[in-house]
Amino acid sequence: MLVSIIIRTLNEERCLDEILSVINSQNIENFSYEIVIVDSGSTDNTLAIAKRHNSRIAYIEKKDFTFGRSLNVGCEYAKGDYLVFVSGHCIPTSKNWLKKLISPLIEKKCDYSYGRQIGRETTKFSENQVFDRYFSHENRIPQDGFFCNNANAAVSRTTWSKFRFNENLAGLEDMFLAKQIHENHGLIGYVADSVVYHIHDETWSQVKLRYEREAMALQKIMPEIKINFINLIHFISTGILKDLKLAIRKKVFFKELLSIIFFRVLQYYGSYKGNHIGQNLSYSSKMKYFYPRKKN
Repeated sequence: MLVSIIIRTLNEERCLDEILSVINSQNIENFSYEIVIVDSGSTDNTLAIAKRHNSRIAYIEKKDFTFGRSLNVGCEYAKGDYLVFVSGHCIPTSKNWLKKLISPLIEKKCDYSYGRQIGRETTKFSENQVFDRYFSHENRIPQDGFFCNNANAAVSRTTWSKFRFNENLAGLEDMFLAKQIHENHGLIGYVADSVVYHIHDETWSQVKLRYEREAMALQKIMPEIKINFINLIHFISTGILKDLKLAIRKKVFFKELLSIIFFRVLQYYGSYKGNHIGQNLSYSSKMKYFYPRKKN
């Protein structure tokens, strides 16, 4: 049995060597694996690092890129019976990460599995609270509903071939696929024991753009969700107050005060703005959402 680990990259040299080193040290039982890199135009050492770790490399042009299309390219290029997705800035925390993530699929307990995400030293205070909210310490195999996240996920080739990833969304291609599976009586599983460090390390403008494009995508997945101005003010104030109370308990109030305010304002303003933007992306919009300016 072959497992394909698919990683989308664009200038991911900062984390990629560590990611691939951890993957190549996994405890493997009764299966083999390959690493497939789907690159959309890296200009740093990403490709050299990938080749050094014996990865197979597929390419997608920037003009053709969407999150869903790049994963479909990777799945088509991959040879595995099971397809594992990990972000180019997500680092598995243990040598049992891969085995834990695919076990529910092999045992037929679910059709699409995803694992836990946690922050690292550089993770913003409020983003750690987001991780804690959506990625608990307890397994849910299967879970209720169709939440899923491809930063750390796996699906069988059979299930992927039946539905494939939506190639037109600005984001949340994972939830779109999970909803299709769920509506066709398939099962989604959350594997809390399969953990990655998710290192966004974004500028403040990138935080806003991420939540904006995800809210745009959510319109197609859950069109009943509407965010008005009153909701916006409520979400911002509630998020800030909850985080500040936690910061006081952790004795980091003054250290994290501005970070908390900036993150929650930009998170919810981005979501509010994205909720009011149409789905059709122009080329300039694609460059804005898929290739935001990196920090110098």
